[in-house]
Amino acid sequence: MGIKQKLGLGAASAVLGLSLIGGGTYAYFSDTAEATATFAAGTLDLSVDPTTIINVDNIKPGDTMLREFKVENKGSLPIAKVGLDTSYSVIGKNGEAKNEEFGKHIRVNFLINASKVDVPIWSTTLYDLQNTSPDVIEGNFFSKLLGREGIKSGEHDKFYVQYEFVDNGEDQNEFQGNKLNLKWTFEGKQGAGVAR
Repeated sequence: MGIKQKLGLGAASAVLGLSLIGGGTYAYFSDTAEATATFAAGTLDLSVDPTTIINVDNIKPGDTMLREFKVENKGSLPIAKVGLDTSYSVIGKNGEAKNEEFGKHIRVNFLINASKVDVPIWSTTLYDLQNTSPDVIEGNFFSKLLGREGIKSGEHDKFYVQYEFVDNGEDQNEFQGNKLNLKWTFEGKQGAGVAR
């Protein structure tokens, strides 16, 4: 074997050795596995029917008005609690703003069953409702209506409200021509979280 062949063979051996050393550093078995996750939040969608609470004219002390309400859960999560926020304004017969006294003479009787008008679950005035926390109202009425399970997804509950212009046996002329504009805001709340 000639010198050129020996040098060529030595160079080839060196290159082969370097490639084995370099290649051996990165040669190994491998495998991969992937895992994915999705977190999709549920929804609370409380609706009330009718959306107009009540429209009556020419009421006088002693009048009562009974109305039915349906609260429905159109969301994907159960509604555990329902709160009620009340606000109102009073307008006099000449269009001027009046004080809130008229609301003290409108009693609200919360009922579960319309046939038991004489046995309200809870009675209060619009004035007191406006000055009461929605959670207090939930504890006094809605928790009794909805029970422990609340309103499940896709279900509804009915309740009845009797409004009464209380005849207090005294002069109530100051309320003649007054108009009370009432707004109720219902708030559905979720229950406690659970292990999944």
